[in-house]
Amino acid sequence: MTDMTPDPRREVVQAIYDHCGRGEWAQAEALLTEDFFVSEGSTMPYAGVFRGKGALRQLMETVFGMMDIAALDVHAITVGGDYAVGVLDVVLAGDERERIPVAEIFRFRDGKVCEIRPHYFDPAPVTAAVARRAAR
Repeated sequence: MTDMTPDPRREVVQAIYDHCGRGEWAQAEALLTEDFFVSEGSTMPYAGVFRGKGALRQLMETVFGMMDIAALDVHAITVGGDYAVGVLDVVLAGDERERIPVAEIFRFRDGKVCEIRPHYFDPAPVTAAVARRAAR
């Protein structure tokens, strides 16, 4: 990730990515508001709204259970106002290491994340990855 001027919101988003990547759910949840939610769009195989501090864990377990993901590659985190945006690739397992670009909007309230909205440029690679896993 590119070095940028330190910003508490950027640091919180990076910490959430880091904690989730290591399965440190309590540490990730400490950075969320009590009424936190994450909304996955209606075109996604795991569409819906996941609510509460355990929502990230629930969503990650759902997504990783539906697709063979090797890594999440965070390229940049930018901030402004009450928002931060993480620009990343979901890297699929396999010889080709297909990359699915995602931008995640994080909304802050009182220094904690209260909402995340992921945006996929094209949901078709996600749908295909889920179908490949289901066919095994």
